[in-house]
Amino acid sequence: MSEYFPPLQDSPDSHPGRVIAVVNQKGGVGKTTTTINLATAMAAIGRRVLVIDLDPQGNASTGLGIDRGSRACSSYEVLMGQAPLRQAIVETKIPGLHMVPSTVNLVGAELELIDAANRAFRLKDAITALKELFVDSDQAYDYFLIDCPPSLNLLTVNAMVAATSVLVPLQCEFFALEGLSELLRTIKRVHKNLNPNLDIEGIVLTMYDRRNNLSDQVAEDVRGFMGNKVYDTIIPRNVRISEAPSHGKPALLYDHRCAGSKAYMQLASEVLRRERTPHAA
Repeated sequence: MSEYFPPLQDSPDSHPGRVIAVVNQKGGVGKTTTTINLATAMAAIGRRVLVIDLDPQGNASTGLGIDRGSRACSSYEVLMGQAPLRQAIVETKIPGLHMVPSTVNLVGAELELIDAANRAFRLKDAITALKELFVDSDQAYDYFLIDCPPSLNLLTVNAMVAATSVLVPLQCEFFALEGLSELLRTIKRVHKNLNPNLDIEGIVLTMYDRRNNLSDQVAEDVRGFMGNKVYDTIIPRNVRISEAPSHGKPALLYDHRCAGSKAYMQLASEVLRRERTPHAA
C-alpha cells in the first residue's frame, strides 16, 4: 500500500489530539461498535478521548448512554456553525471519555451545506478551534474518534478532511474486498484534493467466526491486499457485544470479561503501540 499513502508519521497536528475517522460505507460492519469500544478502551488506558457522532442514526450516542434529552446541542449545530464544538460536548459515565452526540437533524445537513463556503472543512475548523482553546491544558484530548454514517457523503468527507487518519472496520464476509476498494478510492481522492495529511490508520477485521472457513479466507485475502495496515487484533462475533448497546453501555462496561471486550482492549493497545512505532503500520 506504499503507492497509496506514506507510512504514519508524527506531525505538528497529530500530538496531542490525533483525529481518527472510523469509516465504512457499508452498514452492519461493526463501525459504531468499534468506535465506542475503542474509545472506552483508550480511556481505560488513561487517554482523554472525544467521540464525535456524525451519523444521523445516533447509535454511538445511544451506545455511550447519552439520552435524547441530553442532545440539545449536537454535531449538527457544530457543522452548521450554530455552536462551537466545546458547547456540544457531554460527559459519559466513563472517566476521560466525552462525546459530541448526533440527532436526526444531520439528515438534512448535506443539503443545507451544499452551497456553503468551506462546506467540507466545517468539522476540521471546529476541531482546530477546540485544540487551540485547550492547548497546554489538562482538558486537551489525546484522541478524537469520529463515527461516520454508512455512506460516502458530505458528512463522511467532513470527517476525512478533519482526520489525521482513517480506521476501517471490515466485516469478514464475501464482498469485503470489493467494498474496501471503493472506500480506498474515496480516501485517495480526499487525500489528493482536500487533506494531504490523511493516511490509513489501519483495517480492523470484525465479526470473525472461527467456525466459518470463509472468515479465514477473507482475513487472508485482506492481509494479502493491505499488508501491515491490517491490525493483528481480530474482533470476534460475540453476543455480548451485540447486547451491550441496548443497555446504553459499551461492551467493556457491560461485560469486560467477554471475548469481544478483551479484543477491543487488545486493539487499543495495538493502536497506541503502532503510533509509537509508525514503521510497524
